[in-house]
Amino acid sequence: MSGLVDGFGRTIRYLRLSVTDRCDFRCVYCMAEEMTFLPRAKLLTLEELATLSQAFVELGVEKIRLTGGEPLVRKGILTLVEKLGELAGLRELAMTTNGSGLVKHADALRQGGLGRLNISLDSLKPERFKALTRTGDLSQVITGIRAARRVGFQSIKLNAVLLKGRNDDEILDLVNFARDEQVDISFIEEMPLGAISEHNRGETFLSTDRVREIIEQHYQLLPTTETTLGPSRYYRMADSQSRIGFISPHSHNFCDACNRVRVTAEGRLLLCLGNEHSVDLRAVMRAHPGNMSRLKATIVAAMQQKPARHHFTTDGDVQVVRFMNMTGG
Repeated sequence: MSGLVDGFGRTIRYLRLSVTDRCDFRCVYCMAEEMTFLPRAKLLTLEELATLSQAFVELGVEKIRLTGGEPLVRKGILTLVEKLGELAGLRELAMTTNGSGLVKHADALRQGGLGRLNISLDSLKPERFKALTRTGDLSQVITGIRAARRVGFQSIKLNAVLLKGRNDDEILDLVNFARDEQVDISFIEEMPLGAISEHNRGETFLSTDRVREIIEQHYQLLPTTETTLGPSRYYRMADSQSRIGFISPHSHNFCDACNRVRVTAEGRLLLCLGNEHSVDLRAVMRAHPGNMSRLKATIVAAMQQKPARHHFTTDGDVQVVRFMNMTGG
């Protein structure tokens, strides 16, 4: 038993593994202001997370990204990073973070084997940043970005979710910040996960095609075939090492080349970001502790449930009721 291939012939090489649904931010497009989080007993333990990761790597997964919520609020996260960093066959270990904990943890994460970081940054204006995150401190995040640069991560990329009328006037400021800091940046179309009240998604939707047009008024974008196994389409600029990426679940559906699955913090294997197809891996591990063959067989069988594509719309409707923090960012 080797390799994970779904019913459409797509090989799964990338696992996005949520370690917690909790976060110290409350970003307006990600979750409600008042949240009820999972009780500890429902979360995968660190040992279960490590076992699950080993199973996926033995089945051919080359890249694992740790997500949340905010992974750096999970107790024991550094121990988990060290365990995953030792997995034979894992080519890349990455993390998506809001950056608030990097001042404290960047060095230990790098020493533990984490190679790549994605850091969410939707505004460079302190008051607006606070409004979008509800609790975040922009200066702390920027200090964290610079701490990560100092300790020498293989790659650092900023992720910016753009909302028309809320932060779309900062597109060039964010590009210039990435250039100055010598990091990459991806612009992301908002995904309709979870019912939110902060804004109307139909009114704030901004196509990445429009974002690209704005950037190209100032910088020529040169298309590349570079990939990090994720959905970003990357472009380069002639006078900078920073790459510009676009993640476009609405305007440029990337499902035909999907090589990813997600596991939530409670152990649900999600076969698609925009569908509810899932398999309870926590139940398998707890009913059959130590039975790696049973776990791997369950994962392999689950691949046949992976749908052909998601069906996001831009009219503001909620296509999936779970919030992004429950999905694994």
